[in-house]
Amino acid sequence: MTSNDYQVTGMTCSHCELSVREEVSEVPGIKDIQVSAQTGKLSVTADGDIDDAKVLAAVEEAGYSAVRV
Repeated sequence: MTSNDYQVTGMTCSHCELSVREEVSEVPGIKDIQVSAQTGKLSVTADGDIDDAKVLAAVEEAGYSAVRV
């Protein structure tokens, strides 16, 4: 299992968390998603390698920006 953490900018509520979770869940291979509007932290877990570009694109599709930490 591989895990990556990201810092997401712009989330303010549980609806924001849901939007990010829905978009990131569509990235192939992602098995678990933890997201917090309070801390701005997004953690994803996958069975294999995680494609950062796809995760970041999914966050952007949800309307936010992120960087890997």
